[in-house]
Parts: sequence; structure tokens; C-alpha cells
Amino acid sequence: MTHVAFIGLGRMGHGMAGRYLDAGFSVAAWNRSRAKADDLIARGARFAASPADAARGADAIVTMVADDEASRDVWLGADGAATTAKAGALAIECSTVSYQHALDLASDLRDRGLVYIDSPVTGLPDAAASGKLTLLVGAAPADLDRARPFLAPLGSTIRHFGGVGSGTVYKLINNLMGAVQIAGLAEGLAIAEQAGLDMPLVLESIEHGVAASPQVVRHARRMVARDFSGATFTAALRQKDAAYAVRLAESLLPDVPIGRAAVRAYDKAKAYAPDDDEGRMIEIVSQRKDDISK
Repeated sequence: MTHVAFIGLGRMGHGMAGRYLDAGFSVAAWNRSRAKADDLIARGARFAASPADAARGADAIVTMVADDEASRDVWLGADGAATTAKAGALAIECSTVSYQHALDLASDLRDRGLVYIDSPVTGLPDAAASGKLTLLVGAAPADLDRARPFLAPLGSTIRHFGGVGSGTVYKLINNLMGAVQIAGLAEGLAIAEQAGLDMPLVLESIEHGVAASPQVVRHARRMVARDFSGATFTAALRQKDAAYAVRLAESLLPDVPIGRAAVRAYDKAKAYAPDDDEGRMIEIVSQRKDDISK
């Protein structure tokens, strides 16, 4: 039986790990909190004592963690997956990390005999659980061919952008654009509210107008209703992704004023409610000037 190690069982990772069980893989899972693995264990997964334990004997190691620091730790730390992974195993990083981290990690893992692929994903937790994610891949063509059986349970749409790191570049672009759209939406809705416009009409106009996008449509009604239940993406994660994107942009472009403005907006959102839904941006921008000055 083909063996997969899955590391990181957060909002997205939990469903992704479950997809490997659905597809008939042998799965060893690790997460800092074992409680998040209980139902996966009941379905046949083995809960590993560490990333190193999970990776032992695995044909592919898949990680879905928060940031560069977490990625470095689960791969290269004292109990990291790379310490026990067998030569030739696939190292599939699905986390959204910085571009430089993706390049550095790829080099470190290649030196240890592993085959590195960056494959960050787009989609919400329900898409992760149903195998309908879009995979943004950076890899040599031959390495991608080897990895396809391990990517297929996660989603049928694979966008191959080029060599290692290129999937991460596109994911950062995607999430920076999302940050700009969501922050702009919050500001626009706050203006409409303060100006006394008919908000149901505003929502209808936004959803059917030229400014509509999946991000805008998904967040607009929730923002107006101040309904932030069931957070799918937090302010802290959006701020992290936007900051990584701007860091990359600054190495390529003469100026990135829009990206920097988005990062500043999410700096405030992260300070306000880091682990809450990113849609709470509306609560920050809708404060009246006289309230802020008090």
C-alpha cells in the first residue's frame, strides 16, 4: 500500500489528509494538537509522534502548515520529516510560504535526497475535504509526473507554472490580490454605510457589477451582516501572505504601493483579531473618525 505522511491538520490540512484515506492510501498524520486527528485515526490513520515519525518509510510527505517558520521546523527541525525520510521520497509543500523559503527548502531537501515540489493550493476547507482544490505547482516536469498520483486526491486542477518556486510565486500573487480586494471591499461598504445608502441595494449592485469577484461576492453580505462565524481564512494568515508577496514584489518592481497599503491594512486587522475571520476588516475601517480620536 502506498504510504503518505501528512503534516499539519488545520482548517485545510485536516480535509486534505482525509482525502488520502478516501483514496486508499496508508496515512501517518502529525499535528501539534492530537485532538484534531481523532476522526482521522478512527478512519484508519496512524497518529505519528513527530514529523520524523510520520515520514519514516513514506513515499510522499505532504505538509500544510502556517508559515516559513513552521515549515522549516516540520521539515528540518530536530524531529523534522527530513531526518527520517527515505531517499527519493516526494516532499510536497502545500503551505503558503515565502518564495525564498521555497527555494531554500528545495535546496536543503534535495541535498538530503528528496524530491521537492511546491504545490500551494486555492480553495476553501469544503473543497479540501471533497478533493476539489486547485494545485499551483512549481516542479520539474518529470517530478510533477511522479507526484501526480499524490496530487490527484486533493484536486483535479493542476496549474504547472514552471520550476520549483513558481507555484509559490503565483500563490502569493493570488493572495495579495485577495487582500487588496477584501480591504477595498470593507472600505467601500463602510463608506456606503456611513453615507446612509440602502445596503441591500448596495449589495445587489456590487454582486452584479464590474467590481464583483469571487472574493468580493463571498465577503460582501457577511461584512454588512457582521457575520463572521465559521472563519475560513484569518486576518493573521492574510497578513502573512500579503507580507510575503510584497517582499517578493520589492525584489522585482520599482515600487509596490498597493501591496504595501494592503499589508498595512492587514497589520491593523491582525492586531485587532488575528485568529478571527479576515472579513472583520469592515469593523476596523467603519469606525467613525470622532470615535477613533477619543
